[in-house]
Amino acid sequence: MIKKSELLLYTTSKYKELKAFFDVQEKSILSITDFIMDEELINEHYAFETVIDVSALAVITQYHSERIISLFDESFVFIADEKHRNFYEKELRFCFSEFKIFEAYFEKESSENDSNNKHLAKKHKKIIDLEPQELETFFNSFNNSLYGHNKFKDDFKSLVDNFRVFNKLGEHKILSLFLLGDSGVGKTEVARAIHKALNGQNKVAKINFGNYSSDNSLNSLIGSPRGYIGSEDGEIFIRVAESDTGIILIDEFEKSNSTLFNYFLDVLENGKMISSLAHEIDLNGFIIIFTSNISKDNFKNVISPELRSRFDYKGYFSILKNQDKLKYVEFRINSIIKKFNKNVANVLDDTFKYEVFLEINVGKHNNMRDLNKEIKKLFVEKLKTKIIN
Repeated sequence: MIKKSELLLYTTSKYKELKAFFDVQEKSILSITDFIMDEELINEHYAFETVIDVSALAVITQYHSERIISLFDESFVFIADEKHRNFYEKELRFCFSEFKIFEAYFEKESSENDSNNKHLAKKHKKIIDLEPQELETFFNSFNNSLYGHNKFKDDFKSLVDNFRVFNKLGEHKILSLFLLGDSGVGKTEVARAIHKALNGQNKVAKINFGNYSSDNSLNSLIGSPRGYIGSEDGEIFIRVAESDTGIILIDEFEKSNSTLFNYFLDVLENGKMISSLAHEIDLNGFIIIFTSNISKDNFKNVISPELRSRFDYKGYFSILKNQDKLKYVEFRINSIIKKFNKNVANVLDDTFKYEVFLEINVGKHNNMRDLNKEIKKLFVEKLKTKIIN
């Protein structure tokens, strides 16, 4: 028998508000397509941190739709594009007990807790705005959030000190970092650690350039020119507007093309982003982090001399040592347990933590993403055992 859940319907014009609403709750939105392609992922995600967008089911048979939804725990939140509402109500009537409009749901939740939507009016928190005492707290938080890479931590502190001085003099608008290294060694974690140390409540503004290799990628990034159907500001403007810190993460930068390279050459030169509709975002005081999996030897072949000269810092991230991996494992398990106890049931203690911790062999994993998957897998296995006992 299929467990019934509510389906939250949204219009595309309200998607930014919907995403920001769940960002405050530290929930990510994932497409049901990801789970259709790999059903094992269902065991790696939890209702207290993941929202499932089932819009893609509008082109899938009723049987397969019902089957994939039945694999999820009923505590998950499901959302979908409102334009397919007739399909959901007819074909998926056995999956969902109620179909709600997001605007009404949002207003109800907000009236119960006004803090849910206060973030929409917040300004970006920037490294240049911190007082000396706040800066000390910032670096303590940053150093504790990033595991390993001690040389980079020292270099970063010097970079920030210099940036704050020359930014006040009007000579340095953006602090730009280019981080090289194998996948999963912590490059993107730098952006998240800075965002966290600035007390960011929303998600960090992240763009994956693996999705921007086509000839029209600039339109996707900064918006289509005026007059085109669907003209609007592109993804990077949306991401920066949704975030509440002066941090931008450009992941897999090498996978893009010369057009976007030139765009960022102009961004780093002038300290602002301009959309195709001539909307501007002043990036004065921002930190932009570019990451790449290319080797040190290939760096000069991929990135032009003009662009290379614009980066304030170019560094290589090596594989973490086992002692740093162990620190990360302990942090990650503590984080998951804290969320579980807060959002599901306050039943997990230190004994449970160490049962998970002791079964993880960090020597098997050089990629931190793979290590994180192992943590989640063991967490679920131990949780099932605890429930049975």
